[in-house]
Amino acid sequence: MTAATVAPTPRGAAVGRGIGIGLMYGLFRPRVLGAWRVPASGPVILAVNHAHNLDGPMLMGTAPRPVHFLIKKEAFVGPLDPFLRGIGQLKVDRTTVDRTAITQALGVLADGGALGIFPEGTRGEGDFASLRAGLAYFAVRGGAPIVPVAVLGSTEARGRLIPALPPLRSRVDVVFGDAFRAGDGSGRRTRKALDEATVRIQAELTAHLGNARRLTGRL
Repeated sequence: MTAATVAPTPRGAAVGRGIGIGLMYGLFRPRVLGAWRVPASGPVILAVNHAHNLDGPMLMGTAPRPVHFLIKKEAFVGPLDPFLRGIGQLKVDRTTVDRTAITQALGVLADGGALGIFPEGTRGEGDFASLRAGLAYFAVRGGAPIVPVAVLGSTEARGRLIPALPPLRSRVDVVFGDAFRAGDGSGRRTRKALDEATVRIQAELTAHLGNARRLTGRL
């Protein structure tokens, strides 16, 4: 079995969570709201807005469960490749239908794990304005509820020592929303059904982001 096909392990993700806790709470002041909304066991998808490269590590360090993230293959360079694989993260090629990544992600859900997805596909405004159908596919095919997550404050200011990051010890809010089901209950995975699920998902995620901004005062 090659490095590219080694399945992510719960133990690896647990190690990643430990590293995330140490780094995120050591460097910043995360304020976590609604973490109790994440199911304590069973498959779940954490759908996260993506405005900064810090968003993934921040969620890994603040989520109540270890998370396996789908991460673009461009991040797996040099020593980061074995490191990211070792902490249970999934490499995905966004330019094609990456069957290995799809199989691994569905495997995480089949094993009752937590899958982290940036449904916008790439880092941008972080407002869930443009969603890809991948999230709907994993939710319907994997039979997993979706928990929307808003990471707020990662882009509001730049640090003096490391301009690419927020100021050290600055507050970053992580707000978990209510879990919901993407499908219509029929189990259908047709293109029409996935398109309808994507519309439902976008409405839920956008509403959660608005609520999170009002709750934290980051309007």
